Amino acid sequence: MRPLPEVPSAAAPADGEQAGAALVEHYPRLVRLGYLVLPPSLGSHRRVLAAHALAQRSLLSGRRAGYAYVRVRLLRAALETGRPRLRRLPPLLPLAWGLRLFPHSGGAEELALEQALSALSGPGRAAYVLRGLERLTDAEVRRVLAAAGVADPHAALAAAEGVSAPYELLGSPEFDPCSLQARPPDLLRRRQYAKAAVAAVAALLVCGALLGLPGHGWGRDAPAVAPYARNTAVEQALDPGGLTRVPATFWWRSPRTDFTSWPTRGDHAGDLRLLHRALTVWAHPDSAVSLSATPGTPVGPPMGAPQLLYAGGVDRATVVLFYDGLRVVRYAEPRDAAPDRGVALDFARVDSADRASSGALIVGRTGGRVRYLTAPWVRAVSVRDLLAPGGAPRPLHRTADGVTAALNSPATARSCRSWDAIELRDGPVFRLMTDLGELTPARLTSGPPTAPHDVSGRAERDSWARTACLLPAVRSHGVRSVNSWQYAEQPLPEDNGSASWLCTRAETWRGTGSRVLAQFQAPSAPSVATGGPPGAVAARAEDSPACGMRDPRVLAGVLWKSHGGRWYVLAAGSEQFASLTTSGGVEGRSDSRLLAVPARAGDRARLNGTLTDGSRVGALR
Repeated sequence: MRPLPEVPSAAAPADGEQAGAALVEHYPRLVRLGYLVLPPSLGSHRRVLAAHALAQRSLLSGRRAGYAYVRVRLLRAALETGRPRLRRLPPLLPLAWGLRLFPHSGGAEELALEQALSALSGPGRAAYVLRGLERLTDAEVRRVLAAAGVADPHAALAAAEGVSAPYELLGSPEFDPCSLQARPPDLLRRRQYAKAAVAAVAALLVCGALLGLPGHGWGRDAPAVAPYARNTAVEQALDPGGLTRVPATFWWRSPRTDFTSWPTRGDHAGDLRLLHRALTVWAHPDSAVSLSATPGTPVGPPMGAPQLLYAGGVDRATVVLFYDGLRVVRYAEPRDAAPDRGVALDFARVDSADRASSGALIVGRTGGRVRYLTAPWVRAVSVRDLLAPGGAPRPLHRTADGVTAALNSPATARSCRSWDAIELRDGPVFRLMTDLGELTPARLTSGPPTAPHDVSGRAERDSWARTACLLPAVRSHGVRSVNSWQYAEQPLPEDNGSASWLCTRAETWRGTGSRVLAQFQAPSAPSVATGGPPGAVAARAEDSPACGMRDPRVLAGVLWKSHGGRWYVLAAGSEQFASLTTSGGVEGRSDSRLLAVPARAGDRARLNGTLTDGSRVGALR
């Protein structure tokens, strides 16, 4: 296979005809880039023509701007083509009647790559192609995607990670829209299409006459649906009779234990008018709908009949919960107002959910209090105040449908005097979950990143008691789970006791946007019920692999004052570190993973560590 051509530089702009000629030399690469990013649903013929049109328009507008500018314009146009909207009429010329254009066929590997790219969103395809065809780093990919109008470049990169095909395949003739073969279409089918077109015109004339008659069409209690949504898949999705309904005992024999095995529950599950309203608002929410979504969650209409999880009354609202394999969607309308007023629609991403992460959903949120809908395998629910690790759990009542009594939500509390989390009993397992302001509660775990486990025992609850008040830092970020583990214990100078170093990592449902906090917990004198004051944040990072499965190591330091009034730079690394050094305002070294160096108030130091394999690593930031 011929190698990919060298990537042109994204350097400074050039002027004049020389710059234009240089850009034209890259025309085949630009056409290939557009062809790969355009939606595969267009078909090869339309993608070829569209890729050439996009490349030519981009070149005409960027002759004086440089390759990087032209590339961004082409990407933006290709991604716009894939977004759902009212499409413009195609230009009259040029058209290729009776002719189909295709790139040369590749082998099985190219076909597998084409299928993998078809499963990605437009931004995901663009991220993969920019990595493989343009050979950009992840940081450069994010920058180019953002310039092209992509709302969440991190999510696009995460989606591209799922494609395992080698990048070299992008240089295959399969994806070269400048080396083409031409074929005629199916002439017999073309004749049939002509006859069908005549019949379609007659049908449109009849429909036009019917639409001119008085009436409401969709029904008085359902808002209109946008024209682009009126296709077969969406029409089927709007039919409440087509909703997937799961029997109450299905989860006993289901091969999967997640949201797919949740039964349909609620005293309004048979209310077809309510379900039709909910589905229609989902397909086309208007400006009066209060809409929210966790980061990285698409808010488009259902692409098929979703699963009905719950429909019933919750406090002063009527609530419907749907699941479509990727998202949980909550529709809520007030009981004491017209159905089209005060409607709320919430989206939460839940792909790759398992038994541990699908134990509960938040079904109601009113006045700082929440109610949960629990999974059918949850045998009992209780409440634990994370700030009182010595206290006993309080039983939480549930209805026959699995809706809990209301409890205080820590996500909306103005102070951190208590932190109520729910404890779900699943056979012999007890799982802690907490509300972080979204539809899905976050699972709380302890233990090293390579083997996190559910919180158990007084020591782990004591640790969480001093960590809970830091959780607002990860609120409303689409968090799936939060793990907190002690990676070091350090004897303090001047016999001031021992301090604990913890790393707290919040993982998201979308796989990107993780948040990491390194904590320093100085010794305290906790009472029987409380775990002591919150830990101090020594370092933090976003979208970092540190303290996770891929990179379980962590290093952090603080400036600490002893009881005697003297200052020290303290630092600790996880077990992968062999030595630590500090430089800058404070000079010091330790031949272990713990360091304590005398300092002065206000000193600033640079911290580095050496791993057991000899490589040097900086502190978390």
